[in-house]
Amino acid sequence: MSTMSYHTEIARERTIRLRQLENELPTFCEDFFRGIEPTTSVLTRLNYAYDLRLFFSYLLEHEPNFDIKKDLHEISLADLELITPRMIEKYLEYLTYYTSESGISYENGNTGKARKLASLKSFFRYLYKREFLSQNIAERVDMPKIPEKPIIRLEPDEIAKMLDAVESGEALSSHQKAYHKYTKTRDLAIFTVLLGTGIRISELVGLNVSHLDFSNNSFLVTRKGGAQVVLYFGDEVEQALLNYLDERKNILPPNSEEQALFISLQRKRMSQRAIQQLVKKYAAIVTPLKKITPHKFRSTFGTALNYETGDIYLVADVLGNKDVNTTRKHYAAIEDDKRRLAAKKVKLRD
Repeated sequence: MSTMSYHTEIARERTIRLRQLENELPTFCEDFFRGIEPTTSVLTRLNYAYDLRLFFSYLLEHEPNFDIKKDLHEISLADLELITPRMIEKYLEYLTYYTSESGISYENGNTGKARKLASLKSFFRYLYKREFLSQNIAERVDMPKIPEKPIIRLEPDEIAKMLDAVESGEALSSHQKAYHKYTKTRDLAIFTVLLGTGIRISELVGLNVSHLDFSNNSFLVTRKGGAQVVLYFGDEVEQALLNYLDERKNILPPNSEEQALFISLQRKRMSQRAIQQLVKKYAAIVTPLKKITPHKFRSTFGTALNYETGDIYLVADVLGNKDVNTTRKHYAAIEDDKRRLAAKKVKLRD
């Protein structure tokens, strides 16, 4: 089986869904998706497709100044020339709270609005650059202001408590404890790998047993965009993985062809959703005041690595971040002890 099988399968599913959405959208959207294909992931294009469908549906249903009697896929480039910056601003206001045709309610703060506006800006920029439109009206709409949020991560004592909680299961409900005895070793390995290597949840889910190399304490991960890289892990991660692999042999039947490293009780590759719920369960016990997700484990690892090495470029490389400034923003935290040290360095009187 190919080492890319999981990520290839996910990409194929997203490609199929994107093609389905293209059939619902105006025909010129195909040119847009084809044009940005070399520089974007299929997930990015799929999200753009959802955003464009929502925008065009809003115009047809709620915008009186966009008065055309057409189905969504019949919208033409000439119709796009009718769109004004004011319409886009009203659309952003609409996104604050709206109800879909199926009756589901949605809410968007400035972060959600900014992402959807970014989709429109990319779309109109492409059409204007290719001279499909006479002007790029989306560029005249300001991005919503997104307030800085504190970076949430686990403190060293919280990491220890988290791993202890996973291992003991003492704080779980009686129903949860019934499953804990079957999944404890696996769950401890998942938490240890996430906290001990900083890999993304998609990278963890995509791991196969064949990706592990204990002779070098390394594994092969597939990054966003499909690039593969070898990462290394320490002794604690090694021991947790070896313990789990011994148990995994007894879970699968002898003739099983399942390649996934982390498997569910149904003996199939665990989903990202399942691991997110797993982290949420233990986070509610250990850090009830912090909204801890698998990505916060990544923040925890990145901060610890930067603190120990002082090498932000190393942190960016290990985490697979292309922009070192993003890495610096999220992981180069200033600890309280450093702030205290700074206070003592400045002398007002000798």
